[in-house]
Amino acid sequence: MNIVCLDMEGVLVPEIWIAFAEESGIPELKKTTRDEPDYDKLMRYRLDILKQHGLGLKEVQETIAKIEPMDGAKEFLDELRSLTQVIILSDTFTQFAGPLMKKLGMPTIFCNTLEVAEDGEITGFRMRVENSKLTTVKALQSIGFETIASGDSYNDLGMIKASKVGFLFKSTDKIKADYPELPAYETYDELLAAIKANL
Repeated sequence: MNIVCLDMEGVLVPEIWIAFAEESGIPELKKTTRDEPDYDKLMRYRLDILKQHGLGLKEVQETIAKIEPMDGAKEFLDELRSLTQVIILSDTFTQFAGPLMKKLGMPTIFCNTLEVAEDGEITGFRMRVENSKLTTVKALQSIGFETIASGDSYNDLGMIKASKVGFLFKSTDKIKADYPELPAYETYDELLAAIKANL
């Protein structure tokens, strides 16, 4: 039995932090997992910047409310979900993902949780498990699923490489050059065809 595991940001929706960097005028927040492989370090860096600027959950959520899925993402997901089970594995947070999941037709997502003070300051974050994408793929395999995975960033490589088949999608030239053995696609039609061929 197959299950498809997809990254969210950069694959189905634009990068939340890049959108917020543009909205808030803070270019330092444009750094993502495409640039910094250490997610813990990246999130601490982000939270420090938010604190310096007096920004909290409300401001980030206001930006997220304006984000639309990438062109064709919902149709791709709808077709994929008509063929097989799909789980979105993301290092984002429940407080960010909710509105985006509604726009995508409420697919299943496994992600993390922010720690938020009463005044709305984001004080920390709780990861579901360490290396959550790879750990989840291995857990699914341990209960009889064969996984097919796709993502765009460094934090997706573990689940992609551990799966029956895995694909880069809309990734960076550097990641594609560093992992030439991984098929890389730029359109939903290409990705859907590659997944279908392995179901």
